[in-house]
Amino acid sequence: MSTLADLRAHTRAALTARRDEVVALSHSLHAEPELAYEEHRSARKIADLLEGRGFEVTRGVCGLPTAFTATAGRGELVVGICVEYDALPGIGHACGHNVNGAAAVAAGLALAPVADELGLTVKLIGTPAEESGGGKVDLLRGGAFDDVAAAMMVHAGPADSVGMTSLAISSLRVSYTGRAAHAAAMPHRGINAADAMMIAQVAVAAYRQQLMPGAVVSGVVTAAGDAANVIPAQAAADYDCRARTAGELAELQARVRACFEAGALATGAELALEAVGNDYADLRQDLAIGRSYQAAAEALGRVVPQSDPSVLGGSTDMGNVSHLVPTIHPMIGYDCGDTIMHNPAFTRFGTSPQADLAVLDGGLAMAWTALDLALDPAHRASLLTRLTAR
Repeated sequence: MSTLADLRAHTRAALTARRDEVVALSHSLHAEPELAYEEHRSARKIADLLEGRGFEVTRGVCGLPTAFTATAGRGELVVGICVEYDALPGIGHACGHNVNGAAAVAAGLALAPVADELGLTVKLIGTPAEESGGGKVDLLRGGAFDDVAAAMMVHAGPADSVGMTSLAISSLRVSYTGRAAHAAAMPHRGINAADAMMIAQVAVAAYRQQLMPGAVVSGVVTAAGDAANVIPAQAAADYDCRARTAGELAELQARVRACFEAGALATGAELALEAVGNDYADLRQDLAIGRSYQAAAEALGRVVPQSDPSVLGGSTDMGNVSHLVPTIHPMIGYDCGDTIMHNPAFTRFGTSPQADLAVLDGGLAMAWTALDLALDPAHRASLLTRLTAR
């Protein structure tokens, strides 16, 4: 078998040969942003590129029209590389998913020529709806990760890091239905849906003093009446609940639901609570795979510090994957001025020369991480044993 140095050189050369089309893919995704579960053009662009490079592509997997799998090699060790490509409403790729997705493709193209020699199956999994809905949860439920021994992706950001964690999250759509009435002539005939929402918000605000460390409740009222002289018959809101772990999230959800029930009880309005998308679990990164990635990225000249585990950020459905499969989700950094993800200003940095370098370095660092997993007999055996035990 080739040495690690030879394999690194081979994968680097394979990616260099495809550099222009990988960067062009990142720019194309950025230019045509698509929202959760609607990423038809984006998924097609990626699947077409991989199919054209010899990958075995299956589209519309697990009943999701914008999900796909693309495999190269037939080895027993299946490394899953998650490909993200959804954008945010109104601000496009302000979370850098064009970089994330193109880096995953870069990793696949780098690994494909050596996969059989290493006993690897390289499995790219097109995962829609990370920003809203949780496509990875749908894919987990549908079996797309059943054969995956290790999962990885990189995420765009203002700096490199490895080992970050994230908060578990659930989203709720809240609506109250009351009874409209003239606010002056017959207010006693009305049931005020806006008051029900107000009472619920006061209850949530009072509960914040007793929130568990790391928990966050945030929301926005989307409807609360149209005229001052009419008792509002409808009120609606969207709320997110976040907690450090999936277990703590369940406790938080129960208490927040009780706050909304209080609004209905106090006013007589009818309450409807709807879960929006899938719940996201907290992210649990595999330390050993993370060390391999860190070494690989630093061999490319990047500085990759270990994240402070006490600092909790946003949420990702990669957390759900990490509860089943040994997973890494490092950040791949590039200059984005003084802005951060989910800010409109972040979008414009997504096709800069530094972002393009992040695509290539992130892809090659993942490819070199997969080399380590395939070549280390103990780590390889451990991953296969854990897969069998699932």
